[in-house]
Amino acid sequence: MFMIDIIDVQPLHARHLELTFADGLHGVVNLDQVIGQYTGVFSPLLDDSYFHQVTLNHELGTVVWPNGADLCPDVLYSHVSGKPITVHGVRVLN
Repeated sequence: MFMIDIIDVQPLHARHLELTFADGLHGVVNLDQVIGQYTGVFSPLLDDSYFHQVTLNHELGTVVWPNGADLCPDVLYSHVSGKPITVHGVRVLN
C-alpha cells in the first residue's frame, strides 16, 4: 500500500483526472479504467458537468464528488505510477 495523499486534482475531458500526489508524482488517470461500470454512487460521473465538480477531501487525501463518491488514493496512485498494489507481498491490483 502506498498511503500517499492526492494534493491537487484537475478534471479533464472524457472522465480523465490530472492528479498530483504528496510525493510529487503527477499524471493523468482515465476513470473508465478505474471504475469500469458507472453504477450506483458513480453513475452521476457520466454527466460531464457533474464530473467536473470533483474536489479534494484533505482528511481522506483523495478526490470526492458532491454526492459522496470517492476513490481510494492507493488505487489512483497505482494507475498513475504503473506500480502494483501489494499487501504482505501479494499483488492485489495492477
